[in-house]
Amino acid sequence: MTATTDGTGATALRAAAASDSTVAAPRPAGERAPEALEAAVAHLLSRQDERGWWKGDLETNVTMDAEDLLLRQFLGIQDEKTTRATARFIRSQQREDGTWATFRGGPGELSTTIEAYVALRLAGDAPEDAHMAAASAWIRGKGGIAASRVFTRIWLALFGWWRWEDLPELPPEIMYLPKWFPLNLYDFGQWARQTIVPLTVVAAKRPVRPAPFGLEELHTDPRRPDPPRPLAPVTTWDGLFQRLDKALHQYRRFPLGGPLRRAALGAAARWIIERQENDGCWGGIQPPAVYSVIALHLLGYDLEHPVLREGLKSLDRFAVWHESPDGPVRMIEACQSPVWDTCLATVALADAGLPADHPALVKAADWMLDEQITRTGDWAVRRPGLTPGGWAFEFHNDNYPDIDDTAEVVLALQRVRHPEPARLNAAVERAVRWNLGMQSRNGAWAAFDADNTSPFPNKLPFCDFGEVIDPPSADVTAHVVEMAAAAGRAHDPRVRRGVQWLLAEQESNGGWFGRWGVNYVYGTGSVVPALVATGIPASHPAIRRAVAWLESVQNEDGGWGEDLRSYKDDQWIGRGNSTASQTAWALMALLSAGERHSKAVERGVAYLVDTQREDGSWDEPYFTGTGFPWDFSINYHLYRQVFPVTALGRYVHGEPFAPGRLEG
Repeated sequence: MTATTDGTGATALRAAAASDSTVAAPRPAGERAPEALEAAVAHLLSRQDERGWWKGDLETNVTMDAEDLLLRQFLGIQDEKTTRATARFIRSQQREDGTWATFRGGPGELSTTIEAYVALRLAGDAPEDAHMAAASAWIRGKGGIAASRVFTRIWLALFGWWRWEDLPELPPEIMYLPKWFPLNLYDFGQWARQTIVPLTVVAAKRPVRPAPFGLEELHTDPRRPDPPRPLAPVTTWDGLFQRLDKALHQYRRFPLGGPLRRAALGAAARWIIERQENDGCWGGIQPPAVYSVIALHLLGYDLEHPVLREGLKSLDRFAVWHESPDGPVRMIEACQSPVWDTCLATVALADAGLPADHPALVKAADWMLDEQITRTGDWAVRRPGLTPGGWAFEFHNDNYPDIDDTAEVVLALQRVRHPEPARLNAAVERAVRWNLGMQSRNGAWAAFDADNTSPFPNKLPFCDFGEVIDPPSADVTAHVVEMAAAAGRAHDPRVRRGVQWLLAEQESNGGWFGRWGVNYVYGTGSVVPALVATGIPASHPAIRRAVAWLESVQNEDGGWGEDLRSYKDDQWIGRGNSTASQTAWALMALLSAGERHSKAVERGVAYLVDTQREDGSWDEPYFTGTGFPWDFSINYHLYRQVFPVTALGRYVHGEPFAPGRLEG
C-alpha cells in the first residue's frame, strides 16, 4: 500500500522559484532540509509551556468519552453543556457504516460502537434516528451486547441493561493472595492492577441504578439477551478458568464468606486511597480514576468527601475542549503525556542544532528535574532494595514511574548544558541506577515492572479488554540500552545482556516488534540506533538485515507507514499510509546505520520536506502509538513534530553530542 499527499508544504513552496515564464526545477531534498528543519524548530519552540514542558493531545477512541457520560449519569452529576459537547465529539467520530473504530481507518469495533450508541441515547439521540439505526443494526449483526467485552457489559450492568449474574466474578479477596501465588495482584501490569482493584468492589456490590430507557434494539433476541456459552474442554486453560469462574459464583453465596469479604472490601478501599495522587487522580490514567471513584462511592464515600471531590476534579482535567461549527466539542484523553513529550522535544531540539544551553532546553531540563520521583511505588514489590529515581509519563504519577520515560529523560538531560551540572548529573546517576536495576530475569526491560510475565492473568474471563501484563519489549529495552551507552555504561554486564536479548529478538524479516508504537517500524527505529550506540558496527548482519527490511517497505511517496492491523495480520507488517512520525523512525534507524547518502534516506527526507505545512508542522491523522497492541491505539499529537525534527536534525547535523559524558 502506498500513500499520496494532498498539497505541498512550506519548504516545497519556498523551493519553487519562478522567473517570467520559466519555473526552476525543485532543489534536492538535501538542500531544502535545513530550511524545513528551521521552520519545524521554530514551531516546536512556540509550543513550549512557559513552565518548561510540552504536551500534545493524546487521542484514543470514543469509549473514553462514552464512559465519562455513563459515569456522570451513574453519579447523578451530568450537566447539559458537558453532555452536548461530548455527544458532538462522539457523533463526529462515527463512520459511514454506522460504527465507531478504535483508530483512524480501522474496522468498526463492537464494544466501542455499543458504548458510543448508549452514550448518545443518554444525550437524547433517538433509536430511530438514521445514525443510531445504522449503529444498532450493525451491532445486532455482530452478535449484539452478548458478544461485547466484559468491561462494556459491566457498564451496562450498572444501569440494569445486563445481569450481574451473567458476568465473570472478580472477588476482592484477590487482595489477600500472597505475592508468590498465581494471580496475585502484582502479577497484573500496573494499568490493569489499578483498574482491577476498584472493579472488585464494583463487582462485589453489584449496584443497579435503572436507566430511563431499555436497549432491546441491541440484542439479537431480546427474549434471550445472554444465550448459553459452551464450556471449553477442562483440559484447556480456557476451560479451567471458566470452571474457576463458576466456582467463584458459588463462593459468593457461601455464608461464611461474609466477614472475609467485608475485610477484603476494606483492604481494597485502603489500597485505592493510598494510591491517589496529589492531583486527585489515580496513576495519571482516566480508566482507573473512573472506577476508583465509583468503588469508593459504593463503599459509602459521598461526592463531597475530599478523596472523591479531588478525584472528580481530576477527571475534568482529561477533557480537551475546542470549537466546531455546531458548537463546543469535548474530547476525553485517556491520559496525558507531558514528561514523555518534553523529553522527546528536548532530544529533538538538541539534535536539530539548538545550543545545549539554549533557554528553552534549560527550562525543560529544570522542569524534568523537578519531576523526578524519589519515593518507592508498586515496582518495589519485585525490586525491594532498589533506590528510586525514575520518571513517570504524566504530570502526577509517583506510584508508577516507568522505565521508558526514565531512559528518554536521561537522554534528553545529557544533551543540556545546565547551570547546575552537579544537580543534573546526580539526577541522571539515580535514574540510570534505577533503570538498570529494573532489568528482568531474561536480560530485557518492560515498561513499569520487572518480571511481570505470568501467563495466567490474560486467561481470566474478566480480562478481555487488552494486554494485562507487562513483559519486556524490544523498544523499551532499546531505549534503556541507548541511555546506558550515553551514560558511559555500554560495557556494563547488564547492558551487554540487553544487547544480546535484542539481537536474539530480531524477526526473520529483519525488523523488531514494537510494543508501544506502531509497530515494526517503531521497534526497528528504536533498536538500530541503540545497538549502534553500544558499539555494534553498522556492518553487523543484524543491522544490515534491518536496513534491507526498511528499504523494502518504503512507500512509493518516499515515506514509511504501518497500519495497526499489523498487530493481527502479518500482511500489514510495514504497510500503511505514510506518516511523518513513522517516516522519522525509519530515517533515525537508517541514519544511525550509516545510510545518510542512500537513496532511501534521500527519498524519506524529501517526503518530510514536501509534506511539511506552512507553519513548520506536519499533519498526522493516523494513529502511530500503542496502548495495547490492536486493542487500544493512540494518536500522540506531538509525535508528528518531535520525531521529524529529530530525524531532520540528525540528517542535517549528524550526532550533536558525545555520549559517555558521565562515565565513571
